[in-house]
Amino acid sequence: MSKYKETMSNVDTAWLQMDRPTNLMMIAGFMTFEGPLDFERLVTTIERRLLIFDRFRQRIVPPRTPIGSYTWELDPYFDIRAHVHRAALPPPGNKIVLQEIMSDVTSTPLDRSRPLWQFHAYEGYQGGWVLASRLHHAIADGIALMRVLLSLTDLSPDAPLPADPTPENRSGKRRGLVDTFTSPVRSLARTTVQAADIALHQSMETFRNPSRLVDAAKIGTSNATTLAKMALRSPDPATIFKGELGITKRTAWSEPYSLSEIKSMAKALGGTINDIMLAAVSGALRRYLQDHNQEVDGLAIRALVPVNLRPLDAPLELGNRFGLVFPTLPIGAADVHERFIETRRYMNEIKNSPEAAVAYGVLYALGMTPMDIESLFLDFFGSKSSSVMTNVPGPQVQLYLAGSSIKEIMAWVPQSGGLGLGVSIISYNGGIMVGINSDAGLVPDPEHIVNNLDIEVEALRQLAAEVRSRAKADG
Repeated sequence: MSKYKETMSNVDTAWLQMDRPTNLMMIAGFMTFEGPLDFERLVTTIERRLLIFDRFRQRIVPPRTPIGSYTWELDPYFDIRAHVHRAALPPPGNKIVLQEIMSDVTSTPLDRSRPLWQFHAYEGYQGGWVLASRLHHAIADGIALMRVLLSLTDLSPDAPLPADPTPENRSGKRRGLVDTFTSPVRSLARTTVQAADIALHQSMETFRNPSRLVDAAKIGTSNATTLAKMALRSPDPATIFKGELGITKRTAWSEPYSLSEIKSMAKALGGTINDIMLAAVSGALRRYLQDHNQEVDGLAIRALVPVNLRPLDAPLELGNRFGLVFPTLPIGAADVHERFIETRRYMNEIKNSPEAAVAYGVLYALGMTPMDIESLFLDFFGSKSSSVMTNVPGPQVQLYLAGSSIKEIMAWVPQSGGLGLGVSIISYNGGIMVGINSDAGLVPDPEHIVNNLDIEVEALRQLAAEVRSRAKADG
């Protein structure tokens, strides 16, 4: 097909069809800025860097027949001002106000008659601005969209505006991030990819040889065995994190933790940054359940974790190319050291598992199945876990957007199926933040989970100090 009309891939179709009023398939997030944001320069930057990808000018057209395919088609009425908005936060413009705004953002569907993305720039947040975004999962997966968003940024506040690309230089999936942009942005892209390469070695978002895993996604005899094992797993136990979903969502997030300190704690305890953060999340969820009179002794729940299946050095392409794994969170372990050891053990068990590739094959098949079969698959994935959890490593350098300094970056992926709890772990510029997105009927106060997380990180900090002290005493 021509670039004006393109058949949607099976996996992208699956994510489009997973949309439910109670669980919107959007990747939502925000960037905060320490000072003012030049809105007109922001619009120009988005126009010249984001819109080089045809996908952000395209709307989705449903098939005319039951066996037809969805297509991406250029929106003949496209207007960037319908996608980039400006407003002021109501007073006092603090974190509580922003949490309410982001709760609304994650609860409101995108308009399917237009390209499926929006930005909202709000002034008056803690003396600066905040840029909220939401992009549909059908456009791309979280890793690809994070790279797209980072491509809007610069390494210097006085970087020149990007050149206005000609139509020939725009890209649907023809050119990569590093090849497409001007010199300053190419430098940023390389920096971003290099930073991600380092961090992803300790992340649950990737495997040693992702291209091999994609090849393995063709369900053969061995992978059929893996799929059977996944199917035979018992459903996750009933807790207040699972139940009937509503439309309203709630968001909360932590202040940045020191990434270097988390790394030092991980080294002292013989694990990874990821082990520390998952152990802290397990402890925070344990405390929340206890505070709500839930039995936690011996309790273990699973998280559904997207796994990147692209080679780390591959140029940026839109679309979805990831699988799923199901790490166990040892909620029932009462001792913080025991929780850490159990978390580390569970993570080591899944590092070389073929589950991610098998799940990718299932997602690929979802795009070709009728809706009733698709719902069955969604129930299958949802029943085996209690939350969606992501870990996205960002660049460890100061970034600027439209000349303004970016202070914080946070984003959430959707909770597919019947899941009502999402946990996002994102690192940027020496800090690491954890965000919670929850169904308001199940977890109306996700800020309590965040408060518990502070307690758990402090407990792990003290544990690491004790281990170091004993090692020093032993010589």
